[in-house]
Amino acid sequence: MKRRHFVTKASLAGAAGALLTGCGAESGETGGAAAVVTRPRVSWRLTSSFPRSLDTIFGAAEVMAKRVSELTDGRFSIRVFPAGELVPFNQVLETVQRGTVQMGHTASYYFTGLNPALAFDCTVPFGLNCRQYNAWMYYGEGLELTRKMFADFNIINFPGGNTGVQMGGWFRHQVETLADFRGLKMRIPGFGGQVMAELGVNVQVLAGGEIYPALERGVIDAAEWSGPYDDEKLGFYQIAKNYYYPGWWEPGPGLSFYINKDAWATLPSDYQAALATASAEASQHMMAAYDAKNPVALAKLTGTEGVVLRPFSNEVMARSREIAFDLLAAESTKDPAYRAIYGSYDKWRVASNKWLSTSENTYSNFAMSDGG
Repeated sequence: MKRRHFVTKASLAGAAGALLTGCGAESGETGGAAAVVTRPRVSWRLTSSFPRSLDTIFGAAEVMAKRVSELTDGRFSIRVFPAGELVPFNQVLETVQRGTVQMGHTASYYFTGLNPALAFDCTVPFGLNCRQYNAWMYYGEGLELTRKMFADFNIINFPGGNTGVQMGGWFRHQVETLADFRGLKMRIPGFGGQVMAELGVNVQVLAGGEIYPALERGVIDAAEWSGPYDDEKLGFYQIAKNYYYPGWWEPGPGLSFYINKDAWATLPSDYQAALATASAEASQHMMAAYDAKNPVALAKLTGTEGVVLRPFSNEVMARSREIAFDLLAAESTKDPAYRAIYGSYDKWRVASNKWLSTSENTYSNFAMSDGG
């Protein structure tokens, strides 16, 4: 199998070598066997869709920026801004597209109104989990197809983290049947929101920092965000005690670093290599951090905070999956580009599910069945 898009140690070594040797014209020096090249100092800005208080999801951009600086001896700096400080959370794409800032860190399903296929750069209901998503991106056609799509926005994308399978969210009242969803006011973005709308839910799209006050005032009856660690920080448990699972609409939501293509083209090749490498490291860091922090937060929520865990019923899960696949199929008939991405994504999902259900899930279902 052909390996794509990874930055190898050899390429980084070559980039490091470029920092030390080069022509005298670039360095401003003449004579000598190997004049030292002075690499340019570059300062970029990155706008995030996430508040600073959510240190893990927002922190992925900080991890990336720190590593870029280290890999370039401090000559390439990226300043990270939280949602709302430069632009609102849902204006990251257009801000990077225009070049107002050079980079963004976001979830692409926020922008499906611009192109429905952007959902595949993040997640779709009953789609790929984190491992499957990374495999499709790096070893399948994921990056190739999504970068072709982002070219229309003058953006090049890099995977920028993942939360893993999310929780189903916080509900003031129990939702056991399909009838319980009709008329419910719920904060849920993206494709999951479309499915919920088909179930009769009044869908709301709110930034992370806006969810708690909306829940507190009764503007919404339910809300989803991520998982125990972030949800605890946002305080939803103080209002809604019913914590449902799993978040079938977000089985492995991948975040992305957006880079303005004109800005990218101005970078020396070694700076580009540093940025690609740092993005991959930040992506890995986020998933590991959530896997470390979520168990502790869940234990606290279900212990001292009195939160009740409730699974979605088989009726709700089955109907939601039926709606999701119907919507995906219907959308694919409208646009050849969407159909190409969905075809690749779904083919990968089916093949990967057969493998993981054989070994991974069989082990997990037995070993984790008693929670110990």
